[in-house]
Amino acid sequence: MSSTSSQGVVDRVQNFVSENKHAVLIGTAAALVAIGGVAYYASSSSSGSRGGDVEKGEGKKDKKKSKKRKTVKDDDGPILEERKPKASVVEEEEPNYTPEDIAQMSEEERTKAAASLKAKGNSAYQQRKFATAIDYYTRAITVTPKPEPVFYSNRAACFVNLNPPQHDKVIEDCDKALELDKNYLKALNRRATALEVLERYTEALRDFTAAAILDKFQNMTSAEAVERVLKKLATNKAQEIFTSREKRLPSHMFTSAYFGAFRPRSLPELPENPSTGDSTLRMALEALGASDYAHAFTLVNEAIEQGISWDSGKAEALNLRGTFKFLMTDIEGAKEDFLKSIELQPSFTQTWVKVASVYMEQGDPKKAFECFEEAIKHNPNDPDIYYHRGQVLFIMNEFGEAAENYTKSTELDDKFVFSHIQLAVAQYKSGNLANSMATFRRTLKAFPDRSEPQNYYGELLLDQQRYPDAVEKFERATEIERLKTPPMNVLPMVNKGLALFQWKQDVEAAERCCQEALEIDPECEAAVATLAQLSLQQGKIDIALSMFNRQSQLARSEPELISALTYQYATQAQMEFMKTYPEMAAQLGQMARMM
Repeated sequence: MSSTSSQGVVDRVQNFVSENKHAVLIGTAAALVAIGGVAYYASSSSSGSRGGDVEKGEGKKDKKKSKKRKTVKDDDGPILEERKPKASVVEEEEPNYTPEDIAQMSEEERTKAAASLKAKGNSAYQQRKFATAIDYYTRAITVTPKPEPVFYSNRAACFVNLNPPQHDKVIEDCDKALELDKNYLKALNRRATALEVLERYTEALRDFTAAAILDKFQNMTSAEAVERVLKKLATNKAQEIFTSREKRLPSHMFTSAYFGAFRPRSLPELPENPSTGDSTLRMALEALGASDYAHAFTLVNEAIEQGISWDSGKAEALNLRGTFKFLMTDIEGAKEDFLKSIELQPSFTQTWVKVASVYMEQGDPKKAFECFEEAIKHNPNDPDIYYHRGQVLFIMNEFGEAAENYTKSTELDDKFVFSHIQLAVAQYKSGNLANSMATFRRTLKAFPDRSEPQNYYGELLLDQQRYPDAVEKFERATEIERLKTPPMNVLPMVNKGLALFQWKQDVEAAERCCQEALEIDPECEAAVATLAQLSLQQGKIDIALSMFNRQSQLARSEPELISALTYQYATQAQMEFMKTYPEMAAQLGQMARMM
């Protein structure tokens, strides 16, 4: 459910961090590299200017002039500087220096010859004579007494403009330029672009990240490139993982939350002479009631294989197996089981509700609402129908209609705590603060032994920045959870940590809350995500990376996995930056703590 899930906490963590510049985001993609940008700005290191650099002329002083120049449009970003020869000067062709010629030249003569060859290369480039320009830059590289990074970078620009472009050679030349000057922004950007074209996204991200930092985020093109490549990298990797990853149940807390969103039903009566499959189905449902989900899944599969003797029992089994498939993101498999269940027992309203969830997952709300209508035809007094239709409307931001459905659900059965909670949240989202607070107060009174009203009321108080009241509710929710039979819902602990972080910037206290939560529930995604962000605040990049990797392993859906991988890859790129630029590493941690 929208406001009562660990994913909701993850979203709040990331949203708060983004809004307050604590997560260090680039666009919508989280990347610690922004800290590096600030650190570089404060540092004394600088790539400096290069005398006679053909890519020169993009500084602030030259911006207006450069916009008016007619230049060769270089698709990979920066362009070469135009140099218009004086009309009265006739350029002489440079000789092709042999190794013997070069050996007899003085250093000054070699430097002068290299500069002349480079100038001719620049002129040829401006005339779009790229092969000629390549020849001049190659000769300049051969004759120069001191290797110059600009010669390689300029030649790389020519390789980009050949038809077809020679991206491998672009990378080779930029490699050499960056070996000579690792702060060479244009070589970094040029290599990154070539790597991206070749779909070498991890390396492209490394270079775009470094360029964004070194450029102090003055050039939004680099920052946008980081976001673009992150998206490609994370999306491709997520698809690869989902294709090969074995289907598995999500965390115990997530699974419990899903099954807990349906009102409990009594076990079905077995036939007078039950088959083996009938008895196994009964055991599966008993295991489900005991929250032994893995065992329940195994047993229901066995029951279906063994054969169930009566239609309503088959429908029950298919409903349960379809639910497990849905939780394991086997959407098509779940849909198939649900539709077979409905065919066997059309009046089974819970299955109608669950197949509606499948259609929503597939992006077909029209079919989802048709399923709700069918369920109502069979049993208009089933409160679960209205609760789950309210959930769909809530997801669609139709908070007024959602509240109407939650109200109908509570009128039919006022003992289901989540209908009350979601009604209060929907009222809050609609801007009816007074009604929302009143609904929560009534819910707290009606369900004194449930932690959920305390926790989610605390979330609304946190949203209003009523920090002391929010912390009090989270602590009360935790107390109630500790008195329950395990497993314990640790979300109130995570929420308390987040509240302390927002309220007092108390990173250590927030960390302790999340660490305790993970000791109790190692698969709590909200705690993992929060710890990852807190680690970034303290410059603990290794720990942050470990947490992001763990978050990606816990991700249930492809969008969740893409989000986790985006953080993971962005952090890896930051670590690569620190390895390449160790002189800035200390400043990165310092800046992380200051932001």
